[in-house]
Amino acid sequence: MICSWWSGFLVRLVLSMMKVVAWMAVVGMPGLSLASAEESAARVQLRGELLWGADALGGAPYVFQDPTDPNRTVGFEVELAQAIAAKLGVRARQVQGPWDQLLSLLARGDFDVAVNGIELTDEKKRICAFSTPYFVSSERLTIRRGDDAAPRTLDALRNHAVGTLPGTLAEQILLRAGAHVKTYDGGQGEIYDDLRLRRISAVLLDEPIAKYYGEISPDLEVLDASFGKVSYAIAVRSSDESLLREMNRALALLNEDGTLRAIYERFGIWNTDTAALLQDTREARIPAPAPEFQRWLDTVGALPPFWQRVRDRYPRTMVIFARAATLTLALSIVSMLLAIPLGMGLALCRTHGPRAVRIAAVSYIEVIRGTPLLVQLIVVYFGLPELGLKLDPFAAGVIALGLNYAAAEAENYRAGIESVPASQQDAARVLGLSKLQALRYIVGPQALRIAIPPATNDFIALLKDSSLVSLVTLTELTKTYLTLANSTRDHLGLGLVVAVWYLLIGLPFARLARYAELRLGSHLQRSNA
Repeated sequence: MICSWWSGFLVRLVLSMMKVVAWMAVVGMPGLSLASAEESAARVQLRGELLWGADALGGAPYVFQDPTDPNRTVGFEVELAQAIAAKLGVRARQVQGPWDQLLSLLARGDFDVAVNGIELTDEKKRICAFSTPYFVSSERLTIRRGDDAAPRTLDALRNHAVGTLPGTLAEQILLRAGAHVKTYDGGQGEIYDDLRLRRISAVLLDEPIAKYYGEISPDLEVLDASFGKVSYAIAVRSSDESLLREMNRALALLNEDGTLRAIYERFGIWNTDTAALLQDTREARIPAPAPEFQRWLDTVGALPPFWQRVRDRYPRTMVIFARAATLTLALSIVSMLLAIPLGMGLALCRTHGPRAVRIAAVSYIEVIRGTPLLVQLIVVYFGLPELGLKLDPFAAGVIALGLNYAAAEAENYRAGIESVPASQQDAARVLGLSKLQALRYIVGPQALRIAIPPATNDFIALLKDSSLVSLVTLTELTKTYLTLANSTRDHLGLGLVVAVWYLLIGLPFARLARYAELRLGSHLQRSNA
C-alpha cells in the first residue's frame, strides 16, 4: 500500500511542479515585472509609489536599520527619498538590493530610482542617467591612533594594505597610489573593525562613513586632509527622461525650502562642499550635537553587556527575523519541491534512458554541479531578460536553487536505484511486471529509503544556500542578520540569534525525514518477512 502511495505521490508531484514552473515563467514575462523600460513619472503617479533601490547593509548614515527599532529603516537618504516622493505626491517604498548591483537592478526594472550614495562618475553615466548632485563628500583616511608607521599622505599609501568599498572613487585613488587595496562586500563597520584588529593599515572612505565609524572609536584617528571629492546623485534609467526631470525638480524644491540642509544637519554631515554645491550661503547653524548622529552614537557607541542585549535588544529583532525566516523557509521548500521531481527524472534518464538521453542527463548534472550556484542565479535573474524572459525575484530564486539542487538529488536517487540488487528486478520480470511497474513497486520504494538521508542533508544545505537570493532583492535570514549586525555593531550576539533561527527551521525537517525513513524501512522489513 505504501509503495503505491509513494509512487502515485511522486507522479502527482512531478505534474504539479511542471505547472509551477510554467506559472513562474508566465509571471516573469516582460510587462508583468515590477517595472519596465518605459517607466515614467506618469506611471509612478498612477502607482502612487516611488520605488527606490538601496542597500541597508551599507550602514549609517545612508540607509540602515534603526538600532533602537530593528523593524524600521532610517538614514539621511531614507528621509531624502521620502521628501522627494512627497514632492511628487506619492509614497516612497524602498527595494532592497546589493549596493554593487543597484545599477544592474535599476536597468532591469526592479525599481524606479537608486538612492544610496551612488557616485557620479563618467563610467556610471554610460549605464544610466543621473540627477543633479545632492551631496558632496571628501575622501577621508582613517588610521590607528598612535600608530607611527601608519600612512598619512597619498604617497605614503604605496605598498600599504588599505580597506575601502568596491567600485568607488576611493578604490581608484588607492589603486593609483599603489596601495594594496582590500575591498569589502559587507557593511562599512567591518572595514574599521579590520583596521582596529591590525589586518589593514588604513581605511579610505567617504566623510560621512568616516564620521559614523571612524571618529566614534577612541582607537582610531580620522585625518583632516581631503584625499579627493565625490558627488552623490540619483540614478535613473536613461529612458525615463520625465522621471529624471521630476527628480531634478524635487531636489531643487527641497533645496529652496531648506529641507536638504535640515536633513544633513540632523545627521551631522552638513559640510562646506555641499553648501557650495547647493549655493547655500546662509550662516552655519549645525546643531551640537546633531540629533540623529547622537542617537545612533548612544545606541551603538558602547555595546551593552551580552545578557542585557538578550533581555532588552534581541526580543525586538524577533519580528524582522520571523519575516526573514518565513521567506527563507518558503523559498527553500518550493525550491526543494522543484528539485525532487527533476532529480528523480534525471536519475531515471541516466539509469534507464536511451543512450542520447543518458548523455543529456549526465551533461546537465555535471555542468550544474561544476559551476557555482551564484553564477547560475545571476544568469537566471540578469541573463534571461536578454532573451526576453524577466522573472520575478522569488521565481528566479526558486528556479536557480531548484535546478541546482536537482543535479544533487539526481545523484542521490541514482545511488538508491543502483543499490537495489539486479536479482530483484529480474524477479519482477519473471512475475510479469513491466519495467515501469518494477520501478514503481519494487525498485522505487527501496531506492527512496536510501535516498532520504542525503536528500535531507541537501535540504539543510539549501536552507543555507538560500542566502544567495539577497542578490535578487530578497531579504532572507542571512541578509537580515548582516544588516542588523552592521547597524548595531553586534556581530557575535546576533550571529547566535540567527543560528538559533536556522536550527529552528531546519531540525523539524531532519526529524521528519528520519521518521519517514524509519516508517518506510519497517514496511519493507515486514514485506520481506
